[in-house]
Parts: sequence; structure tokens; C-alpha cells
Amino acid sequence: MEIIGSILSSILHIAPGGGTAVEGFLHPFLGMDHMLAMLTVGLLSAQMGGRAIWTVPVTFVLAMGFGGVIGFYGVPVPMVEYGIAGSVIILGAALLAKTRLPVTIVMVFVGFFGLFHGHAHGAELPRISEDPLYLIAYVLGFMTATAGLHIIGALLGYIALRRPRGPIILRLSGAFIAIAGLFILRGL
Repeated sequence: MEIIGSILSSILHIAPGGGTAVEGFLHPFLGMDHMLAMLTVGLLSAQMGGRAIWTVPVTFVLAMGFGGVIGFYGVPVPMVEYGIAGSVIILGAALLAKTRLPVTIVMVFVGFFGLFHGHAHGAELPRISEDPLYLIAYVLGFMTATAGLHIIGALLGYIALRRPRGPIILRLSGAFIAIAGLFILRGL
């Protein structure tokens, strides 16, 4: 019974910077750089089609979860903010270029980017408790939100591709996203 109470406490206890599942879930929505990258992964996976529709986003989410854990434990990853800004630029450019790279190559890139995003989330989590359930709840929260943003992006991409001008709209969206990434990079 104590374990169940601990799990519920780590999920539901809301204290600023407390590291709960709810706070982890909200974290990806708090930065335009994170939201753009995550939506773009979904758009790109829809544009690529086939198995990329699920393998590309899943790769990002898993790498992000790993990055979150190593970020929390202080494992250094150099130039995290530049990696995040670069992910927005490169993902937007890939959408613009309507990439025809093999799915495995795109998975490597999004996994690399997911590591940066996860590290940033994990490094920002304060250590309010030695209970690992807080870390697990927080990481699962931001992984769930990220998966949701990927699904939204993939659905938007799927809908766009069913319209006559949809492929052009997707590519123009890629240009907008890449330009936004340049502004994010400039702000660093």
C-alpha cells in the first residue's frame, strides 16, 4: 500500500519545480523550440509515410527519455541549447526539402535531437526528493506530452497531404520552422 501511495504522490503532488508527471507533461509546451521540434517530427514522419510514421517519433521519444535521465544525473552533453535550436532548423529544412533519406538515417538524426531535448528537460528538474519515482513520473510525463505533439504533427501532416495544395503547405511550413529555428539560434 505504501508503494501505491508513493506512486500517487509522485504523480499528483504539485509543487513548483517539484518533478511530477503533470509538470513533466507541461514542460514541452513551455518552450517554442521544444514544441516546434516535436510537431515537426510528426509532420516529417507523415511526409515520409510508411513505417516512418511511427518509427521516427518513437525514436525521438525514447532518446528524449534517456536524455532526460542523464540530464537529471548531471551527465554533461555539450551545447544542449545549440542542439535544440539546430534540431528546429534541420527538421524544418528536412520538411522543406521533402527529404528522401532512408528512414534509419532520419531515425538517427531525430534520436540525436531527442537526446538534446530530453537532457534539457532532465537538467531543469530540481532534486526535491531522493525517491526515483519523482524522476520516473516527470520523465514519463514529458515523454507522453512529446508523443502527443508528434501525433498532432503527424495528423496535421496526414490531413495536409490529402489536400491538393497540402504538400506545398507542408514544405512552406518547413521553411517557416527552419527560419524560426534560426531566430532561436540567434537568441542564444
